[in-house]
Amino acid sequence: MNYNYAYLVRFQYLGFRFHGWQKQPNLKTVHWALDKTLKFVCKGIRCKTIGVGRTDAKVSSTNYAYQLFIDEKLDEDVFIETFNINSPSDIRVAKIERIEDESFNIIQHPKQKEYRYYFSFGEKNHPYCAPFLVGYLDHLNIDLMIKGAKLFEGFHNFKHYCTKPSEETKVERSIDSCEIIENTELTASFFPEKSYVLIIKGQGFLRNQIRLIMGALAELGKGNYDLDFIKQSLDESSNLEFLKTIAPASGLHLHEVNFK
Repeated sequence: MNYNYAYLVRFQYLGFRFHGWQKQPNLKTVHWALDKTLKFVCKGIRCKTIGVGRTDAKVSSTNYAYQLFIDEKLDEDVFIETFNINSPSDIRVAKIERIEDESFNIIQHPKQKEYRYYFSFGEKNHPYCAPFLVGYLDHLNIDLMIKGAKLFEGFHNFKHYCTKPSEETKVERSIDSCEIIENTELTASFFPEKSYVLIIKGQGFLRNQIRLIMGALAELGKGNYDLDFIKQSLDESSNLEFLKTIAPASGLHLHEVNFK
């Protein structure tokens, strides 16, 4: 792109009131709020932003990344301070660094993404939990779900874990790791006594893939699926119809993006 400077910006947002990352007509999205703030912070300076990927409505991120193209060199400390003063309270810049490699492309550059899905079960949660974790009212067999999560690791055909794939969609993907552990990191006084987190790492994910995986694991925990069903759902030759249980978006967080 024909700009004088480029920066990699680490960015945090609570997605509960936004209609996802991508700009959409007449809707408040994260990208819309970002660019609206930049129009004030970088007033009169030509600039453009490209995000590392899309997130759905109500999905949050603790370490999103976007590439900022701009015609003037920035004082990085001043930029962070000015942006955070003028941005909405549910958006925050954490770090900015200049990109010296002119060939760097935030979309095409190899990367690993880590997503986390926070959940609890067995009782109705405090309403304040709604933006952060999903509360399943049913009893969940966590031990079985832990075994089920491991089945998603490795190279599989995820045609059943993608919403409306096209003929060109590459449904064969690798998941580097997939595990369920007790949540001890994201806490608050109004959280349930015990909660859990599904942690998934991989280079790229299909539309709704993680929410469909979490939905399948929840059905496994409820006793509606068994481990053989999960194995079958990852078999390319399986004649299963698409999986219908998509976990709610608000429990999903893009936790980390690491560029290789």
